Amino acid sequence: MTFAPVLRSEWLKIRTLRSMPGALLALWAVTTAFSALAGAEGSSDPDFDPLFSALSGVLPGQIAAISFGASAVSSEYHGGALRLSLASVPRRGLWFAAKTTAIAAAALLAGLVTAGTAFAVGRAGLGSAASGLTTAEQVRGVLGCGVYLMLIALFAAGLTALLRSGVATLSLLIPFILVVSFVIGDAAGTLADLMPDKAGQIALHQTYDGTLGPWSGLAVTALWTTAALLAGAWSVRRRDA
Repeated sequence: MTFAPVLRSEWLKIRTLRSMPGALLALWAVTTAFSALAGAEGSSDPDFDPLFSALSGVLPGQIAAISFGASAVSSEYHGGALRLSLASVPRRGLWFAAKTTAIAAAALLAGLVTAGTAFAVGRAGLGSAASGLTTAEQVRGVLGCGVYLMLIALFAAGLTALLRSGVATLSLLIPFILVVSFVIGDAAGTLADLMPDKAGQIALHQTYDGTLGPWSGLAVTALWTTAALLAGAWSVRRRDA
């Protein structure tokens, strides 16, 4: 069996399972709404970053991206679905590659649309406060945001394949991103830039300090994601369905 038909079948699963489009819609709605609120509030802080403010809705919105990645894989562990999938595609590595490719494509498309919409409404709210942003910075912020959301969804997908549970993945990642990451970040200084969420979010800032830049930060997030996917692939290949 070749890759293309397996990819089409996995893409069809994402399109037809109600929770999948729902998670992507939530990603768009939550990110856009919070970016609009941030843009309307503005800031008089001298260190105010208009690019990050316009895209700040991604901080709560990424929870939906995590839920999408986790749900796309955890659905295979309900009702014997994984056994049926592997009966149709005995090559487990091929199946997992198609699954993650479908997740990546959907998350990237949704992430770019979400980032573009959120930035547009956030920048509109900021008005003249965002006039200092260059075209290159705006394009980099939107593209970087879309790529970050894709990577974080894939990170969740890999962990779910390893843990074989969407609930376990959400219980681990959401508290980490909302609580632990901020605590460690305050205590660890520049070392926080190496955490998967903090590294990728550098691309959302107009200015940045530390050892990483926007693209190198995304590369660090990509390394974390690759490690999670490799661990997930190992679990799929070695453990019983």
